[in-house]
Amino acid sequence: MRRKPIELAAVATAAVPGLTPTAVSAAPDDPADFDSALLLDSEGKRWRVRSPQHAEASARLETEFLVLRAFAPGIRAELPFLMPTVAGSVRLGSLSTFVYSHLAGSNRSVEELTAGTDSLAREIGVALAAIHDLPHALVSNADLPSYTPNEFRQRRLNELDQAATTGKIPPSLLLRWEHALEDVSLWRFNPCVVHGDLHEDNLLVEGDRVTAVTGWTDLRIGDPADDFAWLVASNEQAFVDSVLSSYTGSRRDVPDKHMLRRAALSAEFALAQYLVKGIAAGDPAMVSEAEGMLETLAGDIAEHGGQAISVEPLPSPPETGAGEPAKAGAEANVGEQVNAGPHASAGTAGTGQSSPATRQGDNTPTGSVRTPAVTVVPLPVGPETLPPPLVVPAPALPAVQVAPIPADEHSSPAEARGQEDDAADTSSGKSPSADDTSTAAITIIAGQKD
Repeated sequence: MRRKPIELAAVATAAVPGLTPTAVSAAPDDPADFDSALLLDSEGKRWRVRSPQHAEASARLETEFLVLRAFAPGIRAELPFLMPTVAGSVRLGSLSTFVYSHLAGSNRSVEELTAGTDSLAREIGVALAAIHDLPHALVSNADLPSYTPNEFRQRRLNELDQAATTGKIPPSLLLRWEHALEDVSLWRFNPCVVHGDLHEDNLLVEGDRVTAVTGWTDLRIGDPADDFAWLVASNEQAFVDSVLSSYTGSRRDVPDKHMLRRAALSAEFALAQYLVKGIAAGDPAMVSEAEGMLETLAGDIAEHGGQAISVEPLPSPPETGAGEPAKAGAEANVGEQVNAGPHASAGTAGTGQSSPATRQGDNTPTGSVRTPAVTVVPLPVGPETLPPPLVVPAPALPAVQVAPIPADEHSSPAEARGQEDDAADTSSGKSPSADDTSTAAITIIAGQKD
């Protein structure tokens, strides 16, 4: 159920005792996951409210709360930007709504960022370097995910297999992504702390300065290329080069030479992840939008070649020699049946394209048929070749009395107790209602950028 800004203001008064909103407006956010609002209180201080639409979005906010709590004041002081601070939360049913102290700055579109000055590009590079240089202990102490390069590559292969089973990924993209994931030389990098969800909506900018970074729900140790995916997707090479130059000069570790290739792969593969998310959510509009973007990407790559994502070029399919007709019927489909496997999707079956799950760890070029040379020799069978039958006398069995087995008594498992939200305990302790909140003095104003 969607919540209006005035309703979020009432929720905020329950999450933060003493908060008295005087004005409220809608705030930009991901509409599929959150309702958001900006508040102005009686003391002139601003607040931001984020209310999840479903359980997965609520879990992300709760994870972010744990992440933000892991950033000690000393670590925050060394960052060149500000981070959100949770002021309070309240649980409404099974979902948790959070209130944050407002951060200066505003969101800008990718087009506005890439059209900005070199100073802004350098600021973004410095911010990225600061995130990637955070101590690994920050992630491990918070019990957040950590991946080695090979573990991360295998995770992507598994995600590609899942996407292929939908039957909605163009075969040319499956071939392209699979080839890049099997190119081991592409995946030699030093893991670091990664924001995991960095894009223009999670950057707050004021003038030519990055004032804050938000959206810390996917913090992990992994591939730094993931935080560059949104930049590479902009197709503004001069801007990307300026960011990368500033990033390289600010980092303690020298970035690997294939980072932008993996970033381009991550940007393309995000469309497949969006498709899978739409199917899991049962959202036909989301699925249709993802299919359209995937088809557009496949068409652009077919026409223009696309960005380089592999070190080795994609092998061309073998051509049929002159005067040698293509095999038909069951004989022509031998290689396809061998490679299809149990996970082959509707979009790959019968085309010679195999599912990613059936090709992990296989060095055979895509499209080739793995058929070893086999010579079949008939085995002579006749009376003179068969050994005489072996006769074994059956042993005498003792008399056995069978007694009925008493029935076991089973008890039903105890029902798992739900864990109460810690932040909700510090709030008013009850859901907001008309009895304990008042919005009569709240003025609704139109949303505008800071």
